Amino acid sequence: MEKQQVIKIDVAAVVKERAPGKKVPAFLVNYLRRIVHEEEFNGFFSKNPGIKNLEFIEAALKFLRISTSVEGLENLPPKGGKYIFAGNHPLGGMDGITTGYLIGKEYDGKVRFFSNDLLENLHPLKEMFIPVNKVGRQGKDHAEKMKEFYESDNQLLTYPAGMCSRKLKGKICDLEWKKNFISKAVQYERDVVPVYFEGRNSNFFYNLANLRKFLGIKFNIEMMYLADEMFKQRGNHFKIKIGKPIPWQTFDKSKSQTEWAQWVKDIVYSL
Repeated sequence: MEKQQVIKIDVAAVVKERAPGKKVPAFLVNYLRRIVHEEEFNGFFSKNPGIKNLEFIEAALKFLRISTSVEGLENLPPKGGKYIFAGNHPLGGMDGITTGYLIGKEYDGKVRFFSNDLLENLHPLKEMFIPVNKVGRQGKDHAEKMKEFYESDNQLLTYPAGMCSRKLKGKICDLEWKKNFISKAVQYERDVVPVYFEGRNSNFFYNLANLRKFLGIKFNIEMMYLADEMFKQRGNHFKIKIGKPIPWQTFDKSKSQTEWAQWVKDIVYSL
């Protein structure tokens, strides 16, 4: 990317790409533009042309007036090793880029994090994202790409719940953690570092998620509001807590990988 090149978010183009051949009403596109904060994002991009990766995140955190404090910094394992940082996912966006920034600064920019494939459209961070299409089929190319990431010297940040936290019985917490990060930790001999991020989305977000579930709607409607939720976090301070690394050898046959995933989740929430 050239230094003076200015990128833009184009919601209409993304909708067209995602719904080829279908006519989407203009009022719906305009509504999506509003909740995605297209104008505000593009204003930020125009003032910060050409930046990417950690420099982009730093500028974005400054733009949103986000501050953080970290507990357990001494628990970060030494450089030279390969690790999987596994954390809770309360916000669905801000927690990812904030934690990714922390890890990236500690490990010379060598951090990649798993994300919904829609975020590939956020080009300044495209190099740092490992896109995961949660609804589409994963082909051979995807499997090879995953192998490449796990074998690289990058630190990997994952959210095993696969989606941000929901409000269940009055408590905000992740849904079930998937076992994939356990199997990959063992396969690629990467110790797991538990990370807890203190934060929450708005009541609107949780109520919408619960209403959608009550009505039996499978499409994740609330995900469309994650950009709006991120802007609602403007000016907030977040705490990040880092636990002691868990050697990959820990995940033996004494528990199933699903049970080990829940065990790590419990450690994260104990932080």
